[in-house]
Amino acid sequence: MEPLYKQVYQSIKRNIMNGKYAAGERVPSEKELSNSFQVSRITSKKAIELLVTEGLVFRQRGKGTFVSDMKDSQERSETLEKSKNNFLVGLVITDFDDSYVSKVISSIEEAAGERCFVILKRTLGSVEKEAEAIRQLIEYGVDGLILYPAQAEHYGTEILKMIIAEYPLVLIDRTFKGVGAAFVSTDNIKAAKQGMKHLFDLGHEHVGVLAPSIIETTTIVDRFSGILQAYEEQNKIVNRQLWCTDLKKSLPIAFSKNITPEHDIDIIKNHLKKHPEMTALFAIEHNIAVLAKRAADQLGLRVPEDLSILCFDAHDNNLSGWEFTHLRQNEREMGRLAMNRLVEMMNGNLEIKKEFLDAQLVEGNSTCSMNRIPVKQTSKSF
Repeated sequence: MEPLYKQVYQSIKRNIMNGKYAAGERVPSEKELSNSFQVSRITSKKAIELLVTEGLVFRQRGKGTFVSDMKDSQERSETLEKSKNNFLVGLVITDFDDSYVSKVISSIEEAAGERCFVILKRTLGSVEKEAEAIRQLIEYGVDGLILYPAQAEHYGTEILKMIIAEYPLVLIDRTFKGVGAAFVSTDNIKAAKQGMKHLFDLGHEHVGVLAPSIIETTTIVDRFSGILQAYEEQNKIVNRQLWCTDLKKSLPIAFSKNITPEHDIDIIKNHLKKHPEMTALFAIEHNIAVLAKRAADQLGLRVPEDLSILCFDAHDNNLSGWEFTHLRQNEREMGRLAMNRLVEMMNGNLEIKKEFLDAQLVEGNSTCSMNRIPVKQTSKSF
């Protein structure tokens, strides 16, 4: 049995070929087709896109979709080529309050150029807001979506509908296990292994790991996997008691709006007090590293002399000259690849591509070797 969108497509095509819809006449809208055939808007949109690709119809934004009047193959080709320009793209993100996401957005906009117009919606990390944003953008008529998924282990029904209907969709930064969707992401396993190896090379044996309390996203899971693989490759024993995964302030607003930075700072301080043998911390995210530095300062621990800190990402607008040793993601390439891949999909190439980017280890001021007196002997009394 053919997919639903092809059934809708075949029905409209028959009506065009038998003259029910004459040249220049408007065909039913995506909403009208959705109601008539009892299918989703994504399905009806996909059917229209297939007709556009064949040159049977053409779109006039704000007016509707009309039957083409094809005189010859050259005109058909020109109409098809015209339909590939000036796409309308929806960009759904969690938030844009840090430099990482801001750079991704900037690179997507730059890559869009004159080919696409971009509509931005943010979800604040809420799965419900994400679903609503997707529905709104599809109803508005976007030709494709770039999605930075909310922090949830399971994808929503709106995302599943897009995947089933082969709707042009590219995920950035994270993906969903077992789901056939195109995505562009940092190779987080490789990056985390690189970070842990750096700490091992500096002589650190007792390394604490700091992470948010919600760790179901593939980004966080892969970073944990990389850390564990680093221990295995170095033939070292993992002490998970040194891991702290109770932090909340780094989560999206939907999860952390009532949490203050001091809440997580106190948790980190208590973790450091409980495990004075720790000589280094690996912060899964940059914001967590900032909180860890404040916690260390309040305990009288010097960074990096008493406690080394390594993290993912760092702010570019640091005017103090002091920065964390960090794993720098290639956000600009991520955004560029995501937009280019989406354009390919909107032009008919629906191949599912999964692209991973390397991170770069940048040595800053927050790590040093173990050629010093242990933390528990140099730090102030807790």
